[in-house]
Amino acid sequence: VIRLRESGGGSVKSGGSLTLSCAASNTRWRVNCLGWFRQAPGKEREGVAASHIDGSTYYADSVKGRFTISQDKDKEQLYLQLNSVKPEDTGIYYCAAACMSWPPVSGGDFTYSGQGTQVTVSA
Repeated sequence: VIRLRESGGGSVKSGGSLTLSCAASNTRWRVNCLGWFRQAPGKEREGVAASHIDGSTYYADSVKGRFTISQDKDKEQLYLQLNSVKPEDTGIYYCAAACMSWPPVSGGDFTYSGQGTQVTVSA
């Protein structure tokens, strides 16, 4: 069974940094991609970053140059490094797996997702 569990969310001031982690159990060799999407209050679920098994990487335009996705495949861990955060980065961040389309611009483009972790950026 694929299980995704996020950690590392919290409150940070604008311009600060935060690292999100995801324990992505039973995903190695079983899914074509791992990634993150977020949902801000009153907004649609937005694909933030993803890494495909073919080596491709996707970043939403809104986070390019500020966020970095990485993974430790042996440990089945996925990370999202958030730098130079802005108030508009506030939302619930979800770890996700198995892309139904590429790039995964929406949360709905992933098959599996975790429970989410809250990120709040204050001005």
